[in-house]
Amino acid sequence: MSAPRAKGRRLLRNREDLTDEQFAAMWNALLDEGQIGQTLLTTWIAKENLRNLLALARTGADRHQVGHARWKFLTWCADSDIPEVRQLATTVDRWWPEIKAFIDTGHSNAKSEGTNRVIKLAARNAFGFLAF
Repeated sequence: MSAPRAKGRRLLRNREDLTDEQFAAMWNALLDEGQIGQTLLTTWIAKENLRNLLALARTGADRHQVGHARWKFLTWCADSDIPEVRQLATTVDRWWPEIKAFIDTGHSNAKSEGTNRVIKLAARNAFGFLAF
């Protein structure tokens, strides 16, 4: 297995699924890549901060814990120089009432949204549109 492929797979993994050695190897390899590596690392950290925020669902976290995790995510994204990361923060902020409801209740409409998407794709295919 080549080194770039191993790095790529590590980027897809969650921090808690990496050993300390794997995490250090990924971190150092990305820093060695210069600007592109730092961009990937910044993006990966934003993803981990968002995961930590969403992981508060069904934990009974109080509003201060949720607020701190939200602040940590939004601040990280806002401080980045990466337009896509900033856009992610904007999207999460726009959807905050729905996200907060999920964190508070542990319930989402993901199943119905997924079913709705499949229905729309089937309808498009029936009329000859390509679905990507």
